[in-house]
Amino acid sequence: MVDTSNNLSVPTSPLTAPPTVGKRSSRPGALSRALQNTSVRIGGIVVALMIMIGLAAPFLGAMNPTEINPIARNKLPGAESNKRLDDGTQVKVQHRLGTDSLGRDIYSRVLYGARVSILVGVTVAFISIVIGLLIGVASGYFRWLDPIIMRVMDGLMAIPAILLAIALVSLFRAGLGAVILAITVPEIPRVVRLVRSVVLSVREEPYVEAAITTGTPTLKLLWRHILPNTIAPLIVQGTFICASAILVEAILSFLGIGVPPETPTWGNIMSEGRQFFRLYPHNILYPGIFLGLTVLAVNMLGDGLRDTLDPKMAKRV
Repeated sequence: MVDTSNNLSVPTSPLTAPPTVGKRSSRPGALSRALQNTSVRIGGIVVALMIMIGLAAPFLGAMNPTEINPIARNKLPGAESNKRLDDGTQVKVQHRLGTDSLGRDIYSRVLYGARVSILVGVTVAFISIVIGLLIGVASGYFRWLDPIIMRVMDGLMAIPAILLAIALVSLFRAGLGAVILAITVPEIPRVVRLVRSVVLSVREEPYVEAAITTGTPTLKLLWRHILPNTIAPLIVQGTFICASAILVEAILSFLGIGVPPETPTWGNIMSEGRQFFRLYPHNILYPGIFLGLTVLAVNMLGDGLRDTLDPKMAKRV
């Protein structure tokens, strides 16, 4: 008798790899792939920096952005002025980015303006995505609602977004809430059309038809099979809506029909400095730089997320 207990071996084919039990997949996740994208990293860093600047404005040497000091009117960047304290003493204050025609510090107003602009962008993106998602799913799944909803959306999209925003602001009292509402309404139809197209394509998939055949409840079907397919497109669309909302808010404020002038926003700062632009260009230059960098960073973040979440679209582009 020959002992073969020590010579047991499992034959393996050169075309098949040995089984791996309990080994994790080496394929990177969506977050890891997104962080490897240069546009996502650059855009995310700039956006995070702007958010931190707005939140930490009181700790960055900023003064009261609404404080008027007639003695320090139209100071150039780096100039100093005297400021009277509550106890009557006077101290010298340096204006890093100069002052406007009312003596308000541009540096402080630009930092505090980041709060309003980013708040408007994020709020508009969130509200428009939530409402557009609900309407888009209803339009794409319930076919009897589709013609009614889409004709309403087509009517809203036929009106230029800026004109519709101006009309809505004029109907309500000027304020942050009215501006957010005015910017949100024109963005909803774009989200609805995007979600509707995704739902129409997913609805024809075999696994969805099988779920319908087996009698899966409608809400469970939408939650488990339809909504997960809309997450990636909505994330990308949300970044573009955020950038557009920041820009539209600046336009409305620049035209004088947005956030009240006493509230520091980048659009208000540029609106108040346009009369003296030739003599004191810093009133428009610095808020314009912050506005341009923020919009560019959000757009870069959206482009990077699109390339990461939808590689096929990246190849077509």
